Amino acid sequence: MAKHKTPLLDQLESGPWPSFVSDMKQEAAVRAKNEKNIEYQIPQDAVEDLLGVLELSYTDGTTHWKHGGIVGVFGYGGGVIGRYCDQPEMFPGVAHFHTMRVAQPAGKFYKTDFLKNLCDLWDFRGSGLTNMHGSTGDIILLGTTTPQLEEIFYELTHKFNQDLGGSGSNLRTPADCIGEARCEYACYDTQDLCHTLTQEYQDELHRPAFPYKFKFKFDGCPNCCVASIARSDMSFIGTWKDDIRIDQDAVAGYVNGDFPPNGGAHAGRDWGAFDIEKEVVGLCPTECMKYEDGKLEINNKECTRCMHCINVMPRALRPGKEKGCSILCGAKAPILDGAQMGSLLVPFIEVNKEDGYAAIKEVIEAIWDYWMEEGKNRERLGELMKRQGFQKLLEATDIKPVPQHVQEPRTNPYIFWKEEEVEGGWTRDVNEYRKNHLR
Repeated sequence: MAKHKTPLLDQLESGPWPSFVSDMKQEAAVRAKNEKNIEYQIPQDAVEDLLGVLELSYTDGTTHWKHGGIVGVFGYGGGVIGRYCDQPEMFPGVAHFHTMRVAQPAGKFYKTDFLKNLCDLWDFRGSGLTNMHGSTGDIILLGTTTPQLEEIFYELTHKFNQDLGGSGSNLRTPADCIGEARCEYACYDTQDLCHTLTQEYQDELHRPAFPYKFKFKFDGCPNCCVASIARSDMSFIGTWKDDIRIDQDAVAGYVNGDFPPNGGAHAGRDWGAFDIEKEVVGLCPTECMKYEDGKLEINNKECTRCMHCINVMPRALRPGKEKGCSILCGAKAPILDGAQMGSLLVPFIEVNKEDGYAAIKEVIEAIWDYWMEEGKNRERLGELMKRQGFQKLLEATDIKPVPQHVQEPRTNPYIFWKEEEVEGGWTRDVNEYRKNHLR
């Protein structure tokens, strides 16, 4: 019999989709019976009490978790998030219920033995509840007590060769898409770049020294499966410089109905005959395509790499061969000033493994120097960019302005130039003209 009545949580199980509440109840029942005869290192009824405190939070319309303050493992400022319940007498099993972030492997590839051993460890020293993966990208181990933190950390590092993730005002655990391992659209090796930068910047990950949190995320192509453009202070999105490759025979195959569009993703429904004008050309956001006399033409100078045409006709259209990535900066969630998407900083940069990604690291470190010098406490990079202007970021990184940096045409006619920015002493000549000819 359940320890706490949870009518509001029960309602969440009534929908058509699987519910996290059902998973929690299942784990609570397993721990109550302890059929595996595990010598639990945290209260056996921790998950039961977790259900109870969540029900109370829904009833009261407010959280019953206090900020954990400083809690962690020796020598590490990141990776452990302190969680304390403000009703310890009512819910002693979760009086403290810390969350641990564990660095996930690049691309989230696992061996089943690793996952089994990780679950066994967490059944023994934690609540048994995990989040694979949290919005941060990490392996999230939900709920343990302070005395278990060092024990878990020792086993993770010595038995699993696995490190803690990021938390606090530091570099958060970098996350990437599956990339070239299984995706035909990937324009660079997301896994290698993610792994390399994770190893390179371990100190920034574990020893908080930034004004606030900082996130890297890596998308292999503009489809942006990791949503890096919306979720990371520094977003790396695969792209190409040359023309989209066109196979005209395959284009004809789609038009004739020989191939299903969208890679056959909608094969279960009859959408009717494929209409290239309606489904591809007419949906191009920059109208840079035309289909005439059985041939598809693309004005690549106007292409913004939206990927729509490639997604619809993957046999016929491919990314170009001169591949690399774009770097965008400043995305964040709406804590202050609302949500922000990333702004384009580097339109194209080669992703060069041979030199250890030296050009990318140079951009990263220039941004960090600027942000750590100018950023206020708890100010994200995007908020600093909004406060000081994008031009300051360009100056800090020594990147020359290009048309791709312009978000929209200028509408303010009152532009004030610095004299050193104007070629040929234009400002001086105008002032001289005014002095001599205007009364």
